[in-house]
Amino acid sequence: MNTFPVVKLRAMEPEDLDTLYSIENDQQLWTVGVTSVPYSRYVLHDYIANTKNDIYVDGQVRFMIENEGGEVVGVADLMNFDPKNNKAEMGIVIMNKHRQQGYAAATISRMANYALSVLHLHQLYVIIAASNTSALELFRKAGYKETVNLQEWLFDGKKYEDALVLQTFL
Repeated sequence: MNTFPVVKLRAMEPEDLDTLYSIENDQQLWTVGVTSVPYSRYVLHDYIANTKNDIYVDGQVRFMIENEGGEVVGVADLMNFDPKNNKAEMGIVIMNKHRQQGYAAATISRMANYALSVLHLHQLYVIIAASNTSALELFRKAGYKETVNLQEWLFDGKKYEDALVLQTFL
């Protein structure tokens, strides 16, 4: 049986600006998401200040992930929220110095619990580059099943790459 570290999901605070700035402007992460331009501190400050942190209003919700000691270890999102069909896409970023410590697996579990018990969602899905074997393995271990291969879905500026859709039903 896997034992994961304790993680807490909380709303963003103004004090999270530097952490968010660092994550959103990490060009290595741009290949796993849809971001392709840097974000200014002003834009991120405005985002933190103006988000309602209500998935029904914003169409998404972002959480800061804290470890048991209260240190921010990453961010987690539910996005592309579809209230009619009770589903959302999940995204997780664990900061480099906190990777390989079980925080992502613990966050997947916490996010699923939130999605089911608070939002009453029926399913969560992720879209992962076919070459991102560690993320694919992580979600497969969490019970996600591969359902679609999106051919040449991602472009890194030089080449196209397939992406896989993995789903779980809550």
